Amino acid sequence: MSETRDFHIGDVLSAATGILVSPDHIAGVYRILDFMTGESLMTHQLPRASRECEPSLRAQHPELCAVAIPTIDSKESALAFLETLYPRFGERVAVTPLDPADHTSIDPIAEIKMINPNAKIIELGDAS
Repeated sequence: MSETRDFHIGDVLSAATGILVSPDHIAGVYRILDFMTGESLMTHQLPRASRECEPSLRAQHPELCAVAIPTIDSKESALAFLETLYPRFGERVAVTPLDPADHTSIDPIAEIKMINPNAKIIELGDAS
């Protein structure tokens, strides 16, 4: 059986919908996607990881992920929206990681070159 970890429902919704409602802002997105992929992702990898994780999150929490998210224009509006969901879903839910077959591990430098072949990248080497 896979390890599970509890995440804030705002983290789950952010990763599953692409609408940032995590109370920890982008840190919550990093936390859930890193856990689900088993990697320490870089910023440019988040969209791909989110696309990979979305089906799993929707399968794990279909009612939560089906919630219509209103227009969010501030941290306060995000927190107020989340408060309306706590009675129904609780503040945190259990999430299981992706099946390894559902995630493609790509070296971060190789991936940035795939995204932008003309990017100027200065590799500094091993920091050890």
